Amino acid sequence: MTLLEHDTQRVEVDQDFDKFAQSQEADDDAASLTSSTTSLHSSLVNYEWKHGRRYHSYQAGSYSFPNDEREQERLDMIHHVFYRTLNNRLFLAPINPDDGLRILDIGTGTGLWAIHLGEEYPGAAEIIGNDLSPIQPRWVPPNVQFIVDDVELDWVHAGTGTKPYDYVHCRYMAGGIKDWPRLVKQMYDSVKPGGWVEFQESDNTLYSQDGTLTKDNAMVRMMDGLMQACDKIGRTLDPAPLMKKWVEDAGFVNVSVQKFRLPVGSWPKDARLKEVGTLMAVNFIEGVEAFTAALFKDVLGWSQEEVAALNAEVKASAKRANAHAIFDFLVITGQKPEQ
Repeated sequence: MTLLEHDTQRVEVDQDFDKFAQSQEADDDAASLTSSTTSLHSSLVNYEWKHGRRYHSYQAGSYSFPNDEREQERLDMIHHVFYRTLNNRLFLAPINPDDGLRILDIGTGTGLWAIHLGEEYPGAAEIIGNDLSPIQPRWVPPNVQFIVDDVELDWVHAGTGTKPYDYVHCRYMAGGIKDWPRLVKQMYDSVKPGGWVEFQESDNTLYSQDGTLTKDNAMVRMMDGLMQACDKIGRTLDPAPLMKKWVEDAGFVNVSVQKFRLPVGSWPKDARLKEVGTLMAVNFIEGVEAFTAALFKDVLGWSQEEVAALNAEVKASAKRANAHAIFDFLVITGQKPEQ
């Protein structure tokens, strides 16, 4: 069992940017922070509409965030954020998909991780992405396919005629799962002996290394509210700190935890972290309405005016970037014993 962490690594602040941020507000146009992304068209299905956004219809209500094109573009951007955070890697498990591996991507979203993997590893035998929403593109690499499925229902395992997986990937599912230990156990049962699982999740408690982020910051208040709402509906927004225990309890061995910094804002000096931080700021600016709509209004009982006021404060804080906010991004891998 290994634990690989980088707690001693500090994210160095770009002093030139910091002086600029203190002297003036960033441009109100969030588009100045974004790079263009390709919209992925959803299949023709009946969706649920509320709060001016579109939500999945299959197992309606089990996932609290929209699936419309605005949200798809944000998810594609977040895929790039995680890819760059991991130094241009899609996974950290010690595998080679080109060895004819059979791979499952849980909660695939727009399917970009699975597509990216299929393009980089054409030797992978099969890459299956499942999701509650059929929003993935139709034109994909020949070894990639998508299915609509609820991973919280009983899985069809190898003993009933389905081949076991060599590797199961689960990323960015915070707030979407009721029973994480059960899900991890189902993954264990569906992976072949010697196979691997990998979880990629942020520890969703914002902090700063230099004391610039305070508890009254709007981004902190939003995250606190999201955690409270997700706790009320029984779908924790912060599974990452417990993931290692769940993986070990399920029976996996050679469990590893690797930690990376995920800054919010263009304040880091390092070029890669500045890119990541800039896109994370866009994530707050463009995504705040999707984050707060259902959970704050339907679960916490906030009024439209209260939510709109918080959203405006979150956007302003993310644009200023005078608080050097950071998430920890955790990658947990584990192997099923050979025997």
